[in-house]
Amino acid sequence: MLYLVSTPIGNLKDITLRAIETLQSVDLVAIEDTRKTGLLLKHLGIKKPQLSFYEYNEASAGEKIIDLLKNGKSVALVTNAGTPCISDPGYTLVRRAIAEGIEITTIPGPSAFVSALILSGLPVHGFIFRGFPPHKPVARRKFFQEDVTSSYTLIYYESTFRIKAFLKDALQVFGDRKAMVANDLTKYYETLHRGKLSELVVIYENIQPRGEYTVVISGEDR
Repeated sequence: MLYLVSTPIGNLKDITLRAIETLQSVDLVAIEDTRKTGLLLKHLGIKKPQLSFYEYNEASAGEKIIDLLKNGKSVALVTNAGTPCISDPGYTLVRRAIAEGIEITTIPGPSAFVSALILSGLPVHGFIFRGFPPHKPVARRKFFQEDVTSSYTLIYYESTFRIKAFLKDALQVFGDRKAMVANDLTKYYETLHRGKLSELVVIYENIQPRGEYTVVISGEDR
């Protein structure tokens, strides 16, 4: 059995009972970053064999996992934080497991983009999650341009190093729409900045960014 196990996005108390039980019971835990998730396992008092599974070894590590699953072993796939496969490695493993007829289930839990969406105050009945945009400005603006006419609430992830440029490009492409920037969700220093994109640009000119960000932007005419 392959278990897709969601882990806390910040506050370790958000781990579910099913997630703990699953991590305790499996034969192997496949982890995006063994250092980060290793801390979570240590916090939970769980000692299990671990296999590094990340973007650049997804194919080779995936083969090992599939072989283990075909031989009757159970594997839990976890990401650094949140739900596996969402802007993280995993979907190719799921696809291969399906093709091999391997049983798969999910242990649901936190996801940063869902948390940010419901905190934003923007419409939630229809939304588009776009993940991380391209790093370079021209490609990023082109990426945004694909969403300009969408009436749905738009959700993006962005890094510490590009959040300021992200907001400036978003303002240029979308115009001065309502938006929210979320950082450190569920943690002690959780921050939520709501306002027009022009206001957020000014706010972040005076902030030293840290961590990863979730940005929620209103759809056209919302």
